[in-house]
Amino acid sequence: MRALGVTLIEHGEEFQAAREHATSLAAERGLHMVPSFHRDLIKGVMTYWVEFFESFAPGEMPEVVFVPIGQGSGFCAAAVARVYTGVTCKLVGVVSAHATAYLDSFKSGQLMESPVTTVLADGMACRVPDPESLEIVLREADDVVAVTDAEVAQAMRVLFADTHNVAEGAGAASLAAAMQQGERWQGRRVGTTLCGGNVDSDVFARVLAGGCH
Repeated sequence: MRALGVTLIEHGEEFQAAREHATSLAAERGLHMVPSFHRDLIKGVMTYWVEFFESFAPGEMPEVVFVPIGQGSGFCAAAVARVYTGVTCKLVGVVSAHATAYLDSFKSGQLMESPVTTVLADGMACRVPDPESLEIVLREADDVVAVTDAEVAQAMRVLFADTHNVAEGAGAASLAAAMQQGERWQGRRVGTTLCGGNVDSDVFARVLAGGCH
């Protein structure tokens, strides 16, 4: 980003701190803030979910699709695409076991904050759910499950070894959940998504060597 002339400011230890700082800077400097959860973003993400749901022949649709939840745009896009295409598969949200705000909120039925300690699934490092996103998750999710950094790391290794695809932590989370829930869904059709490959080279090297961050 800096190579393209962007002023890149690093702030805080996790996503929410950076987000709150960005909001303050926008107000202070009269800048336009582009939030991580936005309806236009959902429309864009929805396009790949429509392609996903429309790619299956009759009778071949997965019974369940695991969808990572960071700030919620990916899950909400999947929910909208499910309605748009008319499919009936279950949607299961996936959070980091080290950032459980959406899981805690799903269980309680109301917005809950949770500390963030994940060092690998930074795309899911959400401390405070977005209210609009949470409303959709509460309405559309059949369940929300949590995966550890170790489980995410193993999914990253599996994706690289078996499919030759590079996944960031959050990008491998849905496969991690499917592997974790394998016994429950054994012999049935399951859908996952590889939704990001933004992993630093040194981090990925440590994961491939057997580490979890």
